[in-house]
Amino acid sequence: MKMNGVERVVKALRREEPDVVPHFELAVDPKVWNAILPGGSLEEFIDHMDLDAVTVFDKLYAWSYEEVDKSQRIVRDQWGALTQFGTELLGHPIQPALKNEKDLEHYVQPDPDQEWRFEPLKKFLKRYKGRRAVIAHVTDVFDIARESLLGDVAYYQAMVENPQLIDRVNEIVLNYNLRSIKNQIALGADVLAITGDYAMTKEPMVSPRHTARFLTPSLKKQVELGHKLGVPVFKHTDGNLWKIMDLLLDTGIDGLHPIDPMAGMDLGEVKKKYGNRLCLMGNINCGPTLSWKSEEEVQKEVKEAIKKAGSGGGYICMSSNSIHSGVKPENYVAMVKAIREFGRYPIQLN
Repeated sequence: MKMNGVERVVKALRREEPDVVPHFELAVDPKVWNAILPGGSLEEFIDHMDLDAVTVFDKLYAWSYEEVDKSQRIVRDQWGALTQFGTELLGHPIQPALKNEKDLEHYVQPDPDQEWRFEPLKKFLKRYKGRRAVIAHVTDVFDIARESLLGDVAYYQAMVENPQLIDRVNEIVLNYNLRSIKNQIALGADVLAITGDYAMTKEPMVSPRHTARFLTPSLKKQVELGHKLGVPVFKHTDGNLWKIMDLLLDTGIDGLHPIDPMAGMDLGEVKKKYGNRLCLMGNINCGPTLSWKSEEEVQKEVKEAIKKAGSGGGYICMSSNSIHSGVKPENYVAMVKAIREFGRYPIQLN
């Protein structure tokens, strides 16, 4: 029986077999979608590609920014950090909000209850509710506290020298995220995504001990809230996660994205070890494969990923990060076509 996008995505996150392996992306760069559908809006592009879900990415739709230097594309984000935008959709913090611990005494956090933050979500719900999964989104506590509030160096140092400071800044972001999650799900979001990297190409950013102390407790609280409110939750983190996989699963996440192929995360091995506990998401290389290889090579990689992870359900085929500006439009089209062709259940690729 043919399913809609909501049914496909939710079934996959429950590790059940839908009618076909689902597909969506966390973000698609306008350069790519305009090349595929010239002059089309994002919504028209989603309909044109028949994507199973849309992610209402908070940094794009629900964060406020104050212009600081127009020529350099520098803004102050809602947490107080200076952020510079380049060619991609998301900017990079270049100066944190807090210079020292004393700044916390007068720090005013953004208000997650402001109505304007949810207008894009309402728009997507009005268009897609009941047809495509509308995915609520928050940026991971570790990501915001480390980049926007303290800065990388100060955050890592404080893990060892001043753990109470980490607890304080983490709590600020966690409280914001919990209220945002509650608001988004109350409006009707079908799924919750929490994005922010815990690892680099070779290994996690911090030790498993510090991951368990400072990173995963906040993640677990957000997952628990999502489950309490009745929606599945998936986590995005690039990098080599092998040393902290059990810690991630202990938070209760339903899905993990993107099973980074350039960081030693073999999809078949992850499926074998964790497929009975976790929906696997992603793994189609957004570097070489989607950016400059042939359409035939894209098709081959999609087929292999579905062969490794599709059987029994619990796989959502996506890129290994997002459809960034360097992705060849024809390769993305080839990827989606291949998912629809080879991803029909029961999977028969042996």
